Amino acid sequence: MGEINDVKEKLRSLKAELKAARQAKNNGGFDSSNKGPIVPLKNRRILKGHFGKVYAMHWAGAGSEKLVSASQDGKLIIWNGNTTNKIQAIPLRSSWVMTCAFEQKENKYVACGGLDNMCSIYTLSSDTALTRATCELAAHDGYLSCCRFLDTRQIITSSGDSTCILWDLGANQVKRSFTDHSGDVMSVSPCPTDANLFVSGSCDAKCKLWDIRVSRAAITFEGHESDINDVAFFPNGTAFGTGSDDSSCRLYDLRAYQQINIFNNQAILCGITSVAFSSSGRLLIGGYDDYKANVWDTIKSEGPDSTTPVQMLSVHENRVSCVGVQKDGHALCTGSWDTLLRIFA
Repeated sequence: MGEINDVKEKLRSLKAELKAARQAKNNGGFDSSNKGPIVPLKNRRILKGHFGKVYAMHWAGAGSEKLVSASQDGKLIIWNGNTTNKIQAIPLRSSWVMTCAFEQKENKYVACGGLDNMCSIYTLSSDTALTRATCELAAHDGYLSCCRFLDTRQIITSSGDSTCILWDLGANQVKRSFTDHSGDVMSVSPCPTDANLFVSGSCDAKCKLWDIRVSRAAITFEGHESDINDVAFFPNGTAFGTGSDDSSCRLYDLRAYQQINIFNNQAILCGITSVAFSSSGRLLIGGYDDYKANVWDTIKSEGPDSTTPVQMLSVHENRVSCVGVQKDGHALCTGSWDTLLRIFA
């Protein structure tokens, strides 16, 4: 009995040390003295073509106007976001798709997955009648919630089985599993500046930073009070944003090991489905269940206007299920259960 009490006391001591260390790191602030004006976004394009709820979208890499969208009509569509032309439509074996991803280096591959528990990889070509997946990655025991390419030979997936998996696309096999979460992992986001890092968000209300060379999480971030539906890395790789069912978006800094800003409002009572940053990181865009996409100023941390979005995009007629900013920062795309995708700039 004495040993158990000793261990409990040691744990309390370690938690206190950890809290003190985090408090010591929390010595920064937001310089809002030189902030310039924010130009309002306008709806420039509408992408029509899906016949079911749009669940996910993802832009191609830098210098490209392409994006991929996934809908429960059982189709992946590759679009030109500028001309609104459909470049390719890929029929899926399972219509219960929940995520899609565009490979960022060469823009040659797209991936998708959902309730089939698999990640299907497609190689894009001039053949418009693309029907067969290049490979199907099956190791998860639950639905596939998110997938993101690290490069042309590696992809990271997250699942309802509470795990993330790093895949070798050359060998079509698992390279490493990440199992520290205690709830469904809903989203992953690779670090834009370090190819070995990615962050995940889960229904256990925690975010974790991972190094792909190690199976255990490097840092665990807390603060949310409900499921975390999406995570997105800050453009410079030192922070990340989250969106949750607790009606808040939050900003976490890797250097401070903690949350440094929160974006919520008493009038906003619905959950956030997805988040994305502008190319400078000044704006955080969140897709909401109440049919809106709200734009937040990331450097507002105090005062009455800090709880008010700088812009509300109220153009969709159903839940906004996905948001994404083009790699060069030229455009924002929102996808919705109203079957439409809209491009803002």
